[in-house]
Order: sequence, then C-alpha cells, then structure tokens
Amino acid sequence: MYKRVEITEKASIILKQLKEKYGELIFHQSGGCCDGSAPMVFEKGDMYLDESDILLGQLDTINYYMNEDQFEYWKHTHLTVDVVEGRGSSFSLEIPLGVRFIIHSRLLTDEENTFFNQ
Repeated sequence: MYKRVEITEKASIILKQLKEKYGELIFHQSGGCCDGSAPMVFEKGDMYLDESDILLGQLDTINYYMNEDQFEYWKHTHLTVDVVEGRGSSFSLEIPLGVRFIIHSRLLTDEENTFFNQ
C-alpha cells in the first residue's frame, strides 16, 4: 500500500498538541498564497472545501487536502510533512507555537506511479 503523503515524528508531535487544543483538524496544502505552497492546518470547518479539493490521504487521522489545480503540479510527487522553527506568514494553527509545517517532496517511484494511476 502506497501513500502520497506522510508525516515526520517531529511534525506528528506538534500535530498531537494541536489536536488536543483544537479538536478535529484538517490539512490543506495552499496554492501559493501567504507562505507559497505550504501545508496548513485548520480546525475542521474553518476551511471551505469543495469538489475541487482532493483528499490525498490522512496524517494521524487528519485528512490532507489539495486543490485539483495545485495537484496537477504535485501529482507525480510523494509529500512528507515536517516542521521547522520559525514563524510562517500563514493562518495555520501551529504558527503561535513558533514553528511551521513544511513539505519535503520526492518524485514517485515507477511502482507508486503505477499504483496511483490505476
């Protein structure tokens, strides 16, 4: 079973803190606004999702979405959500903690591409 998106242990710890404070959350990878193309976490219901948002997977039970226009650029990549110190300029919930989520990407392997394009 292949995944399009995963999370580092360090980022998972921050995500757990946010879940304890805010409850149900979602991830949405922005399409260039504010912090460029960055993974942002919101309280469930605070981010308007529509039929153009694609569910890429789950990170610690939290859905990870990307708009289909953005997905066209990223569809051949595997994403890993990580966290670094420093303030981002987005509205993501981790910002007050003095950290921000970032993406590490790599091209999908031939096997992953075949799996996702069936």
